[in-house]
Amino acid sequence: MAVMQISRKIDYALRAAIYLAMRSDDRRPSSVAEIAAREGVPKKFLEKIIQELIHHGLVRSTRGAQGGYTLARAPEMITFKDVIEAIEGPVSLNVCVGAGDAHECTMFPHCGMLWVWQEAQKRVMDVFASTTLADVRARTLDVPRVLDGRPRSPGEYAPPSSV
Repeated sequence: MAVMQISRKIDYALRAAIYLAMRSDDRRPSSVAEIAAREGVPKKFLEKIIQELIHHGLVRSTRGAQGGYTLARAPEMITFKDVIEAIEGPVSLNVCVGAGDAHECTMFPHCGMLWVWQEAQKRVMDVFASTTLADVRARTLDVPRVLDGRPRSPGEYAPPSSV
């Protein structure tokens, strides 16, 4: 089965951002090592991703013994689109629907599929732009999960183990 998928870098950035959103209520910074272990992300790769999120104003760094990383804005103010574009810039499903990339396709604008790609691009970007970290946090906290053999009650966050 062929899969249209986002890059591992975007996946890791979203996981890290969601983890920080889950931790945003206690305001305690999280270290890269903590995030990497809880989310199953390679630490060295995550360090680079976190720097990009800082550069784009999504994550804040705190120095010192109790330092680490927190979201720079409320989880309600950070969308999937914000994180994705911070990591890889604008994304498109196909070259014909990317910003300024239509000229790369020899069939543009006479392609019979163009309307499908444009509609798919619009819908995907609408979902990314309207889904916040707070939305994911709320759904995660509402779903009982079983990890480490122990059921979690609704509202009790249990980050994925680093198996």
